[in-house]
Amino acid sequence: MLLQMLFRGANAVGYSAYPENLVAKFIEQAAETGIDIFRIFDSLNWVEAMEPSIRFIRERTNAIAQAAISYTGDISNPGRGKYTLQYYTDLAKRLEDAGAHMLCIKDMAGLLKPQAASTLVAALKDAVQLPIVLHTHDTASVQAATYLKAIEAGVNVVDCAIASLSGLTSQPNLNAMAAILEGHERYQPMNLQSLNQYSNYWEDVREFYYPFESDMKAGTAQIYENEIPGGQYSNLRQQAESLGLGDKLETIKHNYVVVNQLFGDIVKVTPSSKVVGDMALFMTSNNLTAQDVLDETKHIAFPASVQGFFKGDLGVPFGGFPEKLQRIVLKGEAPLKGKPNDHLQPVDFDSDFAAFQLKYPLAEFVDYLSYHMFPKVFDEYYHHAQVFGNVEAIPTPAFFYGLKPGEEILITLGKGKTINVKLVYILPANEHGMRTVVFELNGYARSVQVRDRSVLSLVASNKK
Repeated sequence: MLLQMLFRGANAVGYSAYPENLVAKFIEQAAETGIDIFRIFDSLNWVEAMEPSIRFIRERTNAIAQAAISYTGDISNPGRGKYTLQYYTDLAKRLEDAGAHMLCIKDMAGLLKPQAASTLVAALKDAVQLPIVLHTHDTASVQAATYLKAIEAGVNVVDCAIASLSGLTSQPNLNAMAAILEGHERYQPMNLQSLNQYSNYWEDVREFYYPFESDMKAGTAQIYENEIPGGQYSNLRQQAESLGLGDKLETIKHNYVVVNQLFGDIVKVTPSSKVVGDMALFMTSNNLTAQDVLDETKHIAFPASVQGFFKGDLGVPFGGFPEKLQRIVLKGEAPLKGKPNDHLQPVDFDSDFAAFQLKYPLAEFVDYLSYHMFPKVFDEYYHHAQVFGNVEAIPTPAFFYGLKPGEEILITLGKGKTINVKLVYILPANEHGMRTVVFELNGYARSVQVRDRSVLSLVASNKK
């Protein structure tokens, strides 16, 4: 079995560019800890930003460099002239020349229609000598047909998800694909009964994560209008609700289309899709129209991600930036030249790691790399671990939702080291806002004082 990860070129696994020697070090560490395939892409299909990662993988690891072309537009529609078949075959040739072992069509929004898949796969097979993978999201609920057409055109691999975790903003159904390919000349034997059993297991597990679901009940052809990537589609509602815009989701989707056109019809995949989403949310919350955005007499404080995009933090989109909007957003600031990380100084790992360990004395080098990618997230994780220890052994339902009085769980800390935890009862909050929690550990009664932050303490307290 091979383990694969998605890698955003100069952006590594973050949302901004990183120094090249940090990108190289991350790739080395990821390969050492088990990654077999790196799916490398750039959010704007900028090959120059992908080439260093491909080179690092080839020169410093035994892993596979799978270069991805992010698909947008519609090559079957003559009216969509920007992203043509020639555009995709030219990209494929450049990635082959850059040293990619494999090529991936990354259809992050599920826009590749069945007839277009036949054309695109056939053209790429003629253009390059690399194995071709097709990845898509089933937001419109038709991508199984796209896969069938791609298979008939000679695609080497298609990405699927186990049945109970498939469909909609996820990938097409693996179990269904295995079934419908029986008797096909390219059928690969699979144990469908075993797949269905695994699906049943993950269906039960999925119930624990219901608060994180996208709330989609059925596929939607709106995706061909708004072109929102599957990963973003599923969390857009949560973002809207956090900003008090939960009742304006359709307006946000409309503004997503408006922003894409304002930006010049760009490739939309993390992190470029985040920029479009941020701007759509910004326009919705401020009741702005496209005319308002392009009105140079208005002094709009654009989101930081939008300013960074037009400065060139993510590179240069195909066809360049819309000059007027870039001028309005940057307000006289000069854009960057070259690759997004050309202006970044290499990291001095010895001194930088030593400074990191002073701040996080229990952290290791892999933590250091995580910190560079997501400093705020790592800081929260580190301090959470200092307070609560390693919580990964706690069963998922208990971790997310807590125990009910009388409920028992088993927590395995290691080989032959399992503890039985039973919640006995929780007392009402006292005047200090504290509750006494009584529980049993392996049959022995224990009690702890826990602050109930939903209760206002009526007793004045002073710092000691």
